[in-house]
Amino acid sequence: MPLRVRLTLLFALGTSLVLVAAGVLFYLLLRNDLQNSVDASLRTRFSILAAQLPEASDPATELKEAGAGPAQLLRPDGTVIASTDVAGSEPLLDRDQVAAARTGLTSLTLELERHRGTDDDEQDVRALAGPLPSAPRQTVRQQTAQQQNILVVATETDLVDAAEDRIRNIMIAATAPTVALAGLAAWLLSGAALRPVDRMRRQTAAISESDSAAELDVPATRDEIAALATTMNDLLRRLNAARARDRAFVADAGHELRTPLTNLKAELDLAGRPGRTRDDLVEAVGNAAEETDRLIRLAESLLTLARMDSGIITPRRLSVGDLLDRASRAAAGHAQTRDVTIRTDADRILTVDAEPDLLRQAVDNLLANAIRHAPPGTAVEVAAHLAEGGSAVAVQVRDHGPGFPPDFLPHAFERFRRSDSARTRDHGGTGLGLAIVAATAQAHHGTATASNHPDGGAVVTLTLPTSQPPDVGIPGPGTDESPA
Repeated sequence: MPLRVRLTLLFALGTSLVLVAAGVLFYLLLRNDLQNSVDASLRTRFSILAAQLPEASDPATELKEAGAGPAQLLRPDGTVIASTDVAGSEPLLDRDQVAAARTGLTSLTLELERHRGTDDDEQDVRALAGPLPSAPRQTVRQQTAQQQNILVVATETDLVDAAEDRIRNIMIAATAPTVALAGLAAWLLSGAALRPVDRMRRQTAAISESDSAAELDVPATRDEIAALATTMNDLLRRLNAARARDRAFVADAGHELRTPLTNLKAELDLAGRPGRTRDDLVEAVGNAAEETDRLIRLAESLLTLARMDSGIITPRRLSVGDLLDRASRAAAGHAQTRDVTIRTDADRILTVDAEPDLLRQAVDNLLANAIRHAPPGTAVEVAAHLAEGGSAVAVQVRDHGPGFPPDFLPHAFERFRRSDSARTRDHGGTGLGLAIVAATAQAHHGTATASNHPDGGAVVTLTLPTSQPPDVGIPGPGTDESPA
């Protein structure tokens, strides 16, 4: 069911409930006021007759002159002494009511209802009955010996009942049109309120896959609809940025794959030409193997990035110092060929929750980059220490080479970014080493930064949350040198 229809039905239902509740309350209050008005009129009439009848020589005449409403003067036994023509000759009160009026009701507090038929039609009357005071000229002995008579005054309620019926009928008749008008108003108002939403829906449906700059119109109302449009535009910008990164990644990956594939095809073509010597074939096969190894490294790097982008990792607690020692020993052979020394400075007690293979690959990439750019006879420094007040472990790798170009630092961790494209490619780099480091940090809720040391050389820091309490004592640092 459309939202506009649901809003209209809910508003109409709410209006109906409010009208019914208000109508019932108004009717009950009006009925009570009318009954109070009738009772007040009866009390006034009772007071007048109670003051006049004890002195009257002819009670019947006095009753008729007091008004046209029903009234009776009854003996204590309930027989009629005097009665108005409207009241008739039969007592208005039965025996039980007479007893109640004589013993239980005094002054003006008695309210009784009695049905009296006139002209063969039943009419409702409302009555007040109470003991009639004795005449002032009677002695105390006479007042004591004589039981008090009962005065009954009544009034017909035809006009009150008619007024109540009229009000009730008017309210019932007006409910349906009022609800219909409220529903129409709700339909129009909900349509006006949802019009910007429908416009945004149409604009969103019209956005094509190739429309990277499309945004929704933001209403100037500064309400929830405008906030929704702003949020949708932010989402579209993030999606467009992610799509642009994916396209750039695919384009860069295609470019990086094309170069080794082209070289591999060229070497195979050359090897297949007639007249090639054995040495030429051996050289061609060796070059093809190098390009194949480069393709394998590139494919493995892409798979690693894809795995970390998906968030599928299985971290476990591991010692940072042990991992750095193993990585340094593994890179020592490559460092030796370039006359570079690897020095490690890491506390064994430092631990993090990380996936060992991913963290090891990130450290291997940092070591390979540092060794590649370190001048012969220098050292690559690998250190680990507590950071951020003891809540994180910082792994830092520094070389003593020329450092990063200043314009490269803001883009150091972007995929396929190289500080020296030609040199890095010649040395087998894929441009994904630092990108894997950044992805590893992000996958483990850490950070990665690149900078230049004031004394020269590049510094890359990988910071990961520690798995140990911040107040654990840390022993003094140890030094382990792995000479090349």
